[in-house]
Amino acid sequence: METETKRFLYQLIPPRPTFVEDMTEIERNLMQEHAHYWRDLTDRRIAVIFGLVLDPKGPWGVAIVEATDEAYARTLGTNDPAVKAGFSFEVYQMPGAIVRK
Repeated sequence: METETKRFLYQLIPPRPTFVEDMTEIERNLMQEHAHYWRDLTDRRIAVIFGLVLDPKGPWGVAIVEATDEAYARTLGTNDPAVKAGFSFEVYQMPGAIVRK
């Protein structure tokens, strides 16, 4: 029996609204690890897309992931190096999402 793939929006919330402009060298290295982690998930066709959102209230990260359930989608967030270092994240299911073929 095949399990239906669901789509989830992952939102990475940086520690401060000015993070993109004033990150430290340690934070810059952390962001490289974070990008590597999500690039790998994209290469493995788990993440559909990921990147930076330039929200006027403060930038944040986004990824759309395909997963069988929310628990797995949350595990992807928990394993993000940025989250392990103290960033927070949210996961939202996208029921009925339409994806191009």
